[in-house]
Amino acid sequence: MTAEIEADSNRKMDHTLELFKDDLAAVRTGRASAEILNPVTVDYYGTPTPLNQLATLNTPDPQLITVTPFDRSTIKDIEKAILTSDLGLNPSSDGSLIRVPIPILTEERRRELTRHVKKMGEDSKIAIRNIRREANEKLKAREKSKEISQDEERAAHDKIQAVTDAHVKSIDELVKAKEQALMTV
Repeated sequence: MTAEIEADSNRKMDHTLELFKDDLAAVRTGRASAEILNPVTVDYYGTPTPLNQLATLNTPDPQLITVTPFDRSTIKDIEKAILTSDLGLNPSSDGSLIRVPIPILTEERRRELTRHVKKMGEDSKIAIRNIRREANEKLKAREKSKEISQDEERAAHDKIQAVTDAHVKSIDELVKAKEQALMTV
């Protein structure tokens, strides 16, 4: 009876952690990474399409991302999407290849991004704690309606707390690693 609540909360926490990892990958460090362009969507024949489905992304050196579209007619649309993506990148094209230079981050910008990463981590931890709270409320309701015993409710509560602690620890480790990557010149 409690196993389904535990499994559901674990699955939701795993999903929250994966979303956090995706968001973290989009935060730009001083090095080129194809993941930086993950949030970019291109208007492809009226349909918003992720950039990585329209082109091959490469990082030939630490300060450059190259975008090779599968269909050359989409070059202008891809350039426009990168420019308007709020990433602060300025692509340039030679007709068949788009070059996206990654500017070196200033110290002030690094600190700003570090604060942003910490806030993202805190938001994810809050989401995980909310999942824990919902699971605990479900357990309390089942214990109150005599579907499960107090001992079962307490054991399930402890298991959910252990899973919560593990996910929060993972988020803290990811934030710390990203901060180090951001502050490394």
